[in-house]
Amino acid sequence: MSRIPLRKRLLVRMVFTSVLIAVCSVAATAWLAVATTTRALREEQGQALADDMDILAELSGYAAGHPDWTGVEKTVRSLSEKTGRRIALTTEDRTPIADSAPRGASLPPIAAATVDPLRSDTYTERGAQLSGIDPRVVGPYRLTSDERAKLDALAAKQRTCAAQRGYETTLTHTPGGRPVLTADDGSTEPPYVAEACLATDALLAPTPTEQKALGELREQAKDCLPGEGEKSYAPLVVAEVTGGSGATLSVSPNVGDKERRVLQKCVDAARIAQLEPYVAPAAELFLGGGDNPATPRWNMSPANKTKVVGTAGLVLAVTVAVSAVVATRLVRPLRALTAAAQQPPDSHARVPVTTRDETGILAEAFNDLAERRERLEAQRKALVADVAHELRSPLTNIRGWLEVTRDGLVDPDPVLLGALHEEAVLLQRVIDDLRDLAAADAGTLLLHREPVSADDLLAQVSAAHRVAAKEADVTLRTDTDGSLWLDADPVRLRQALGNLVTNAVRHTPPGGTVTLSARREGEAVVLAIADTGTGIAAEDLPYVFDRFWRAEKSRSRRTGGSGLGLAIVRHLMAAHGGTAEAASTPGTGSVFTLRLPAAAAPAED
Repeated sequence: MSRIPLRKRLLVRMVFTSVLIAVCSVAATAWLAVATTTRALREEQGQALADDMDILAELSGYAAGHPDWTGVEKTVRSLSEKTGRRIALTTEDRTPIADSAPRGASLPPIAAATVDPLRSDTYTERGAQLSGIDPRVVGPYRLTSDERAKLDALAAKQRTCAAQRGYETTLTHTPGGRPVLTADDGSTEPPYVAEACLATDALLAPTPTEQKALGELREQAKDCLPGEGEKSYAPLVVAEVTGGSGATLSVSPNVGDKERRVLQKCVDAARIAQLEPYVAPAAELFLGGGDNPATPRWNMSPANKTKVVGTAGLVLAVTVAVSAVVATRLVRPLRALTAAAQQPPDSHARVPVTTRDETGILAEAFNDLAERRERLEAQRKALVADVAHELRSPLTNIRGWLEVTRDGLVDPDPVLLGALHEEAVLLQRVIDDLRDLAAADAGTLLLHREPVSADDLLAQVSAAHRVAAKEADVTLRTDTDGSLWLDADPVRLRQALGNLVTNAVRHTPPGGTVTLSARREGEAVVLAIADTGTGIAAEDLPYVFDRFWRAEKSRSRRTGGSGLGLAIVRHLMAAHGGTAEAASTPGTGSVFTLRLPAAAAPAED
């Protein structure tokens, strides 16, 4: 093998390319990281705050709808997976309620927020935490299904009425189930629409469920309302229904500001006491391990710069090492293939298959090619030897008889001339068979197709071999399945069938039968030649269509034929687009089957 310059070797080029790619990728990645870190950190701060508020709002909603924290673990884990944050809930004395971190993980020193929907509203304005009761805390004010249906009917009627007056509204529902009509721009409907539609008062009036809850609220509020008798402020606390918060008690505007604050504080305390049994206890919320999400997690300090450079160097070193190993493994089988290809042709060298990648597939293909080449070479040698043998025998006989005749030792009588003619005919048959096989191999085998009746074809073949069959004491029979037609060359089909019938008669003992049959199978016509002869062994069946093959190697050319007939049959069938198959049971007989495409019957004149 000629020496390849170092710079042109595949291994060197692959390593150099890998190093170049690694350097470029590391440099580009470093530049991109530095260029985008500041912007990403700014965006991260806002996103982290938004995520924190979403988490708080979700957990507040859970607390508003459940009397305790049972089952909140699933919600906590779902929020943790969604936001990528650690979420932990504890009671006010740090007793764990739920935690997305593994058991035993320590809590941050400071809680991020307190989850208490009775004193914190995270529902009314998304992303904000307002003071007051969360509207999702419904408790005894939740409407029944019948009440919802009645209010929904009134709301739909008023919405239709408003639409007829050119005022489009949107129907929404409060957490308690009360319908609310708002304009598409968010404003309330104008008074003239409400008066015309006559449904606003009915929509805002407390339902029986709300009236019952309001009555309970009044009773609780009496304990803290100032004044007694004529000076009682109880009448100044009236019931009302608002669109967003449902039924509640409010203070009449006929009192001063100071008294209003006192009365409202009393009402709020009573409402909290009324709703408390329906809400989970207040809990401490810990997020992200207690770290401040607004604090930058990355800065280009000298230490971090050292880390970047060290990481880039490590990536480069690993890339070079991996590339060298991979390249070496890739080059090794290629070298083996090159060495095997440079061996002498008659050595038929093989290469080991060590991988299952492209080089492994290439090595397998190389070995298959070498094996086919060796097999074809053996077949070529055997073919030359067989052809020489087949031609030598008749030529030797013809030459011998001609020499003795020329020397006057034998008279050229009709018997001698007949024997010489028979040898010449046999020699011509071998040459014709070889010519047909050569034409088939070269793809130049000519066919003259025409509509052929299977009945007529079998009758002609049977008639042509009836004399030979009678001399061998073998009965020839034909069996056809209706009128079958083929689009084929009748001469070539008679040749193929004749070869099969000749073989069948030759190998059928006296008193036996050879049957020629034709039948239809789907889109094909099946021609079969069955005999009651000695049969073929199972191990010999795969080779019956090979050239110069004989099951009994001791048989002479005269009793065994030239060994080319069945090979010609197979090629003729392939040229017609059909197949040739053989089946046999030793001691019972053999069946040779020709399967050809069927054709429509020709139109009558």
